Amino acid sequence: MNNKRLAANSLLLLVAAIWGFAFVAQRTGANYVGAFSFNGIRFGIGSISLVPLIVFFDKRKKKEKKYDVGFKKSILPGIIVGLILYAGASLQQIGLMYTTAGKASFITGLYVVLVPIIGILLRHKIEKNAWLGVIISVVGLYLLSVNENFSIAYGDLLEIIGAVFWAIHILAIDYFSDKIDALKLSCIQFATCSILSLMTSAIFEQTTLSGVSQALVPILYGGILSVGVAYTLQVVAQKNAKPSHAAIILSMESVFGALGGVILLGETMSIRGYIGCMFIFLGIILSQIKFSEDNNFK
Repeated sequence: MNNKRLAANSLLLLVAAIWGFAFVAQRTGANYVGAFSFNGIRFGIGSISLVPLIVFFDKRKKKEKKYDVGFKKSILPGIIVGLILYAGASLQQIGLMYTTAGKASFITGLYVVLVPIIGILLRHKIEKNAWLGVIISVVGLYLLSVNENFSIAYGDLLEIIGAVFWAIHILAIDYFSDKIDALKLSCIQFATCSILSLMTSAIFEQTTLSGVSQALVPILYGGILSVGVAYTLQVVAQKNAKPSHAAIILSMESVFGALGGVILLGETMSIRGYIGCMFIFLGIILSQIKFSEDNNFK
């Protein structure tokens, strides 16, 4: 492994850590403000934080005389993806009011396994390893979330439904990313999610200035670090990282989310729960490893 690739992988691990600990920030923020208020402010900050990055890359493209798609063609796709993001983020944040950061991080991570399954509807080719990942992850989800009465906790159920929307979100981004600038798409989708969340908050929640001030650190973490900084690092790192390696490293987000819950929030799980997390993580990894005909993985 050369130095550039090692540096890229290290940056991706940092991104995974930032995203993982974001579950702690979201769980903490849920104690002070409503889910829609939190997401509205968070994604608003996130959208604004991407503007300097967009300006920087636009200037570079002008110097290199590269063709670029402007904001106009990004608006409709950005709104569509933003609607999906709004659904996924809302379910995740509401779910965090009723479950732990650790459980939420692993359940949300199931979107990696769900992407190829939902892709069947779009006639995508499904690899054998994806099916293996699904089976193992379902076993893990059962151990983690289904109790002795064969029922699922309300918060966990919301996170599971949210994971479906995160998977649809990934597929939507994949569809539009080849057609428009990824950063502009992200900026518009974050703005869309922010506006929809704030509108919903105005109808269903009573947000106070004191509540926002108490949740300010988690909100800033979610908006600036989780969106602005982490997204920038991901863009930089993936220039020198193998896509297969990047996907696996970013999957560590679930592990960091669980660690953050234990270290910062004092969360605990049963032995059965930890085993379930291990199964889910194994399923996520297996779903991303492509095996060649000579049984070597790529």
